[in-house]
Amino acid sequence: MTRSIARAFLCSPSAAALLLAAPALAQQAPDPDVGSASVAALIVTATRSAQPADRIGAAVTVLDQADIALAQSPDIVELLSETPGVSYTRNGGVGAVAGLNIRGAESSHTVLLIDGVKMNDPTAPQGAANFGNLLVGDVARIEILRGAQSTLWGSQAIGGVVNVVTAEPTAAFQGTLDAEGGARGTGYLRAGLGGRAGGLGWRLAAGRYRTDGVSAFAAGSEADGYENTGLSGRLRYAFSDAVSAEIRAVWSDGETDTDGFAGDDDSYGLTEELAVYAGLNIGLLDGRLKNRLAWTHAETERSAHLPSDPVAPVSFEGLGETRRWEYQGVLALTPDWTATFGLESETAKMRQRAPWFLDPDPAFTTGKVGVDSVYGQIQGPVAPGLTITAGLRHDEHDAYGGHTLGALAAAWSLNDGATVLRAGFGQGFRAPGLYELYSEYGNSALDPESFDSWELGVQQALARSVTVSATWFERRAENEIRFYSCPFGSPEPLCNPNGVFRFGYYDNIQKTRARGLELGGRAELARFTLSANYSWTEAENAAGPNAGNQLARRPEHMANLAATWRFAGDAGSLTVAARHVGEAFNDEAHAVPLDAYTLIDLRGAWRLDESIELYGRVENLFDEPYETAAGYGAPGRGAFVGVRARF
Repeated sequence: MTRSIARAFLCSPSAAALLLAAPALAQQAPDPDVGSASVAALIVTATRSAQPADRIGAAVTVLDQADIALAQSPDIVELLSETPGVSYTRNGGVGAVAGLNIRGAESSHTVLLIDGVKMNDPTAPQGAANFGNLLVGDVARIEILRGAQSTLWGSQAIGGVVNVVTAEPTAAFQGTLDAEGGARGTGYLRAGLGGRAGGLGWRLAAGRYRTDGVSAFAAGSEADGYENTGLSGRLRYAFSDAVSAEIRAVWSDGETDTDGFAGDDDSYGLTEELAVYAGLNIGLLDGRLKNRLAWTHAETERSAHLPSDPVAPVSFEGLGETRRWEYQGVLALTPDWTATFGLESETAKMRQRAPWFLDPDPAFTTGKVGVDSVYGQIQGPVAPGLTITAGLRHDEHDAYGGHTLGALAAAWSLNDGATVLRAGFGQGFRAPGLYELYSEYGNSALDPESFDSWELGVQQALARSVTVSATWFERRAENEIRFYSCPFGSPEPLCNPNGVFRFGYYDNIQKTRARGLELGGRAELARFTLSANYSWTEAENAAGPNAGNQLARRPEHMANLAATWRFAGDAGSLTVAARHVGEAFNDEAHAVPLDAYTLIDLRGAWRLDESIELYGRVENLFDEPYETAAGYGAPGRGAFVGVRARF
């Protein structure tokens, strides 16, 4: 395995560039750390190093600290849903299990990063990340990268990548305190302290959220609450201008009340998540070569409980762990050309079981898999304003051997940056997850999923304060893995492993295609700001009895609009925001429709002085009923007020 990775690395364009690089240039390489929020004017996730937006050939949306504060929502899923091409499904109110769909892809095709740590859960079906337990907390920046990104981010980065970054210290000593309360007995308190002095920087933060919630069962009468406790911290020490070390950690513990399929009951779920990053940064060649050595650990422990069940009061227990060793280098080949390259070794483990009345004490199912990877990317101008980015990745998977992927993108900045044209092609590869292979529904004969993705885009500044954009994308998928339900009494061997009937198994039964258009615009006129986006997404089955049908729970039309008025002297603001989600279907046979809906929010803020701000909002102003998944409840109208203090 080591020899094959070495060969792949030596064949990559970045390695070739390294061998030809001149030894003495004064150009500084960009930092290769995606867990940093200190590069406000740059984009990190698209190239794994800080780059100006007009050099990036992919569609990226950045939500900074000001955007997050203006939106006011404590729920990151809601923030993401206001960006182009993003929809979600959630099994109830805040805190319920939520999956994110980017450009119509499956939720398992989105990679979630928290401070540089990949958080996809090996015990979840298809290894998807649960966005439902993700609150704003001490988050300072979110980047949403759309399209196939497996070259840099590996398996699962098919629909896109969501990079969540917590706050960093910016002064010798500083603190934050946020408190809010409102409808449905909701309260949210969070605080942070940090500082920078000499080579030392540190920050600690904590948050506590609780709500009585809404009934997870749409027709239910019993409210299902949610509680979450979160902690985060980071410590960085610079030994010199060229050498630094950093430790980061984010932990959360959530309890979510749920309901059964038939109605209200006393069921609930527990989710504990931990992300740990330890890294060493070394600059060489007068800053031309930046190196990052890191170890990351992601852990998700979940359980489902039904206390009133006398036979199986615990219906699920699972522990998923992912550990990675990473080396990443960024080399400034010339003042304009940059090479990014790296080695990764990942080990994922799963331990889970699902008791039920016929088997109340089953043995734990376990699984383990390793992936060693090498990637290389080169970026630079080939003509005035025209930046090319090309990359390769080679994975050596314990169960599926070697796979090589490529990506090519271009960004052409014209008219002094007023016009930016973008184009990109990327390949995707997703090996079956541990749950798909080794759970009670597993199938060890699964093949990997494969994807090809294209996009074309343009961004145009119509005036100094008005910008519009349009992006067309397409994606084709082969061998997508779906759950196959076994007809009762079926003699099929995979329905009867070891002679015991099971309800179904995972199989390569899906071929899909997606295409769509994303439109966006923003205008800043004196104290008035207007932003809007519209997404048309045709994500459909390409084979089988449902060929031509839109994929389940994927709306074809989505739109967002926000109008903000800022008071003189930056004393406060008023915002009206609208989100429209078009009709979708709960199933791929289109037997159960999900009605279109439009939600209107009002938000306001008033600054008392330089350090204290009052704010308030009304969510779902007209109390619109809606479902993102059939049979599950969703919040109605609710009013909230809060205070922010900065010192």
